[in-house]
Order: sequence, then C-alpha cells, then structure tokens
Amino acid sequence: MGEGRDETAFPAGWTAFDDPGFVALTGPVHHRLVEGRKQFAFKAEQKHVNLVGLVHGGMLVTFADRSLSIVAMEAMDGASCVTLEMNVHFVGAAKIGDLVETVPEIVRKTSSLVFVRSILTSGGRPLVTVSGIWKVLKDRS
Repeated sequence: MGEGRDETAFPAGWTAFDDPGFVALTGPVHHRLVEGRKQFAFKAEQKHVNLVGLVHGGMLVTFADRSLSIVAMEAMDGASCVTLEMNVHFVGAAKIGDLVETVPEIVRKTSSLVFVRSILTSGGRPLVTVSGIWKVLKDRS
C-alpha cells in the first residue's frame, strides 16, 4: 500500500446509496447512470469474505437483490415492489478488493409484476447470473 493512498476509496463517478436498513450493514452500494442505464457496484471488503477467503455468495445475492429491486421500482414509476422470486447461478468468484458491478435490465412488466435480469461481473469476468420477479405492492390508503 502506498503512503496516503486509500485502498478502500471508490472509483470516481459513482454515488453511494443512503441505505438505512439491512444494506447499510453490507454496503455501501454505489450507482451511476451511463447512456440511460442504471449501473450498480460495490467494492469487496474484508467483511464480505466467506470461509475460503472469497466474497460470500450471500453478499452477491444481497447486492443483486438491491440492484434489481431499484430498477424494478423505477420501471413502475417509484411504486414499492418486493422480490417474489430470484434465480441465481454462481459462475465465478470475487476476491477482496474487487469491484463487483451489474447493469440490470427489465425483461417485461405488467400492471403488477416486473421481470428483471442481470449479470454480476468483476473486471469483465461473469460472477453471477440472476433473474427474478418483483411484485408491485398495492397502495393501502
């Protein structure tokens, strides 16, 4: 490590989400908009490690759920949505210090459901493929 260099600093151009709930314990999760598409990232830290020294699969799923949920809610004009189902396939591994990124895409939406998919990557390497269904909550007022 070089003198005065912050190894935990996040790359320029990203903004951290203010997540007061569960994600605050695992995050921060960052985001940016590139060519009209929302991108998400987190930097793997020691707190994300599993028993074999790699990023824990639970962290990758938490990150995917947070990222895809945001895109689902934005697709429904800010309506609250909850995860009904997520299909996750681990195809690679991330190490501490890696920048893990994803760019979710809406596959389909109806009046009450949003179908979303994405690939989590690090340095261009695929780590996780994920797809899911989000339910739009009805306003109970």
